[in-house]
Order: sequence, then C-alpha cells, then structure tokens
Amino acid sequence: MPYFAHPTAVIDENCSIGEGTKIWHFSHIMSGSIIGNNCNLGQNVVVSPKVVLGNNVRVQNNVSIYEGVICEDDVFLGPSMVLTNVINPRSAVSRKAEYKTTLIKKGASIGANATIICGNTIGEYAFIGAGAVITKNVLPYALVMGNPGRQTGWMSEYGHRLNFNSISNIALCEESGQEYLLENNLVSRIK
Repeated sequence: MPYFAHPTAVIDENCSIGEGTKIWHFSHIMSGSIIGNNCNLGQNVVVSPKVVLGNNVRVQNNVSIYEGVICEDDVFLGPSMVLTNVINPRSAVSRKAEYKTTLIKKGASIGANATIICGNTIGEYAFIGAGAVITKNVLPYALVMGNPGRQTGWMSEYGHRLNFNSISNIALCEESGQEYLLENNLVSRIK
C-alpha cells in the first residue's frame, strides 16, 4: 500500500489515494473520492464521494469535506473548519441535485473554525483567519477575517502579511524575500 491509514480509519472501495498520504484515527474516506500524494488527514476527518484533494493537502482534526469541494495542491484546512455544499438545507427536502462547487486554489490556508459557504472560490495563497465566515469569492493572496469575512490585507506565499510601498506598490515577504506587486486590487508575485 503506497499510503498509510491508521487501523481505525475506514477506507471505502474505489477511492484513489496517492503515495505518501497519511490518514489518521477515526477518519472515513468514501468511495469515489480522490486524494493526491503526500496529503495528511488528521483525526476524525470525513472525505465524501467526488471530493478532490490535490497533492500535499493538510487537513487538520474534525473536518468534513463534502461532495462538491475541490482543493488544489498545498491547501491547508485548519482544525474544525466547516465546508458546506447546499445553500438552503432542510432535513425533509433532498437537495443532492443542488450541490454547489467550492474551489480552494493552490496554497490557500483556512484557519481553525472558519466556515466556507458553498459555491465560492478561495484564491491562490489566500489566508482565511480563524473563525471567519466566507460568503463570497476570495481574491488570490487576500487576508480575510471576521463574520462576515472581510478582506483586511494581503499575505505572502509564506503566510506573512504584506505591506505595500505606497509609491512602488511593491511588498517584500520578510521570510522568503519574495517580491509582490499590487496592481488594480490584485496581487502577483514578481520575484
């Protein structure tokens, strides 16, 4: 077996699980899900059918990833964060045909206890603060906090707040030395 699963984990048939992935205590990987290489799924994680996790995705304890969620490579899902897949759930009304897609792009981090309302896209390297409630799309590199979530700044690929020079619109990541440009309310890495 090219991946590790703790003996208490339940792995249904017809899953695709990449090499080097680790699945920990009491987790359930459901049929039809796709998990990339070198992922780490903490304790009590549920991965529903048709979920796609890219390579090097980190899912912390107590996270349920429902059908309709796609995480690209290098995504971090913090402890007990919440993903939804129906806008208007009712116990007595089946809405399986109404699942909405939630796309979490490469390198994005979602903090502990944050909630992502379905149908939204979290941009590349975006940083969602602990406890935030995301009700709309999030720009790449954006820092979003609060309920409802509001953008309060920009983050580097290494997870540091970016402070842009008011003349050049360039910021430097303190850890990596990478340079970023803020132009037309969008951030891009330039070096």
